[in-house]
Amino acid sequence: MKRCLILIYLILAACGRGVPDDARIVVAGDSVMAWNRIAGASVADVLADRLGEPVGDVSLPLAQLTGGRGPLNIPAQLRGVQAPWIVLNGGANDLSDACDCSDCGPVVDRLISEDGRQGAIPALVADLRSRGARVVWADYYTSPRYAGGPCERPYQILEQRLGRMADADDGVTLVDMDDVFTPDDASLFAADRIHPSPRGSARIADLIVPALVR
Repeated sequence: MKRCLILIYLILAACGRGVPDDARIVVAGDSVMAWNRIAGASVADVLADRLGEPVGDVSLPLAQLTGGRGPLNIPAQLRGVQAPWIVLNGGANDLSDACDCSDCGPVVDRLISEDGRQGAIPALVADLRSRGARVVWADYYTSPRYAGGPCERPYQILEQRLGRMADADDGVTLVDMDDVFTPDDASLFAADRIHPSPRGSARIADLIVPALVR
């Protein structure tokens, strides 16, 4: 039954995905970006509302950076996409699929090296930059399900390395969802205590907007 529910959600979440011809901004990544799309309240939906322009959205739940097939692979989501701005996230599903919280070093290394220059994330960002895009990478918030536990540590390391990547390229901006989220505010989270509520998605979009208008 659980697998059926996940499949149904994926099918519904795929509705409305795409890139309008005149979109300057495209959102990609995993369920944090895609959540609330069914209600017209995903990160991309709110960005479009705030900016008053079409925003492409190719994000999907369960998407990975180093795994996944077709649109469940984040680099594949962006294959052939040309836009001045790409907003994206990723890595959580790679970590949850390939390690437990106490032994994630090799997975984090595959995502991004200690100096922020090698790995799946820098490779994807370099590809997007070579197409002329500016990149906004949205680093994860701490969810109530994992706050205060050992699962926080791999994400802290990931954030540090993402910061080094962004510091090396003026065309890359790192925004930290923890700046606008706190795990003790239940109104920001869906019932699963992991994904954003509509209010949470709006917080993420409002965090990103200044990076797109600078």
